[in-house]
Amino acid sequence: MHLPDDLQNLPRYPLLGPHLRRSDLCPISLDVRQPEISRLELATYEQLEAHIAEHLLRHQASGAIGGYLEKRDLYRSSPHFRTSGADRCIHLGIDIWLPAGSPLFVPLNARVHSFAYNDQPLDYGATILLEHRFGKIHFFTLYGHLSLASLQKLHEGQALQAGQPLATIGNRDENGGWVPHLHLQLITDLRGWKGDFPGVCSEAELDLFRQICPEPTILVVQPEP
Repeated sequence: MHLPDDLQNLPRYPLLGPHLRRSDLCPISLDVRQPEISRLELATYEQLEAHIAEHLLRHQASGAIGGYLEKRDLYRSSPHFRTSGADRCIHLGIDIWLPAGSPLFVPLNARVHSFAYNDQPLDYGATILLEHRFGKIHFFTLYGHLSLASLQKLHEGQALQAGQPLATIGNRDENGGWVPHLHLQLITDLRGWKGDFPGVCSEAELDLFRQICPEPTILVVQPEP
């Protein structure tokens, strides 16, 4: 199974709703291997917030998108991203930088697998995991940095239809302490996790996680006409 190809043929609803197009979102990279980023200091909320705002203004964009398999230094201030002495620094999903309160919609028919409030510093905050089955195609989507209100009235096993309201992007006080954005991740094997799943891995773990976390951008917006 090559999941991105399979998704092309499944009935989808744009995660960000029908009003946003791909051209409304400018690309952004926070990869330390890029010279521009390696020269920046993005160690605090205020520094990252200023960088995102300046980037959106420069590109005259409604939001920004990027981050798949980027190597980032953003996580060093939180012990949550250190495992057995190895820094977790490779980002396994994409980030969509939009204002707090921005609505999200169910992109594919699903059931609620699990949800949780992961409240460690720089963790996901409010998190939802959906399970998707289409014949032999079986996978999961993870939505992190949501509002706490997004978790209300959910229950495990709940059926959701593509296009239903799913959640809203959370603010700093409920999203793990981040500048408002959505972390979106595709997962083919949850490896026993519930309400959570690694969104960042160490370089030593990359080969494994690259296989089970394919690139999820196809779910985000309405295709251009």
